[in-house]
Amino acid sequence: MGEPKFSRPKYDTPSHPWKADRIEEEHAIQKNHGLKNMKEIWKAKSQLRRHRRQAMRLIGNVDTTEGHGKREREDLLRSLHHKGLIASDADLGDILSLTTEDVLNRRLQAQVYYKGLACTMKQARQLVTHGQICIGEQKVTIPSYPVSKDEEADLRYHPSSALNNPNHSIRKAIEGVREKADYEDGEVDPEATPEFAEEVREAAEASTAALEGGDE
Repeated sequence: MGEPKFSRPKYDTPSHPWKADRIEEEHAIQKNHGLKNMKEIWKAKSQLRRHRRQAMRLIGNVDTTEGHGKREREDLLRSLHHKGLIASDADLGDILSLTTEDVLNRRLQAQVYYKGLACTMKQARQLVTHGQICIGEQKVTIPSYPVSKDEEADLRYHPSSALNNPNHSIRKAIEGVREKADYEDGEVDPEATPEFAEEVREAAEASTAALEGGDE
């Protein structure tokens, strides 16, 4: 059963610590998603592994069109759709095509960025940890919080945040990013060109400094 004071890890570490391909892949993911460390990637991979394992087990069953197998399949598809990982008309095969980045994209940090509330992923993480973001009326300060499909529309700046002021330096920086970026369906692509990526980084750093200094 184990020691109650020491909970078991909820993720699996890599089986081999020095595989170059895996390390390069994880560093790229860490950079793209503004993650603090590799542990966040390992948690996402472990979660994805559990979903795939369950889907493969159901695919291997003789019949999942009736009885307990049908209910288990429907529960899995409904759960993953609620989490925003698959579409409403997806099947078990679609679960096997999910990637680690699909899981990471459901984190609050990523959703803040994709919704256009921050210039970069790193700035999105800072806004969350500084208590500038809420879901509905609830302030959330955990960047890894998984945002469900139903919660996406309620994601916004906290009512007490200075960022509700359109003239705030961060809001102006975000508007500048939107004007220059490939902006489609509320998603900003700061990697359109290396030059633009550098402009976004500078704007984010300037607005971040303003946030830390309490500039409104």
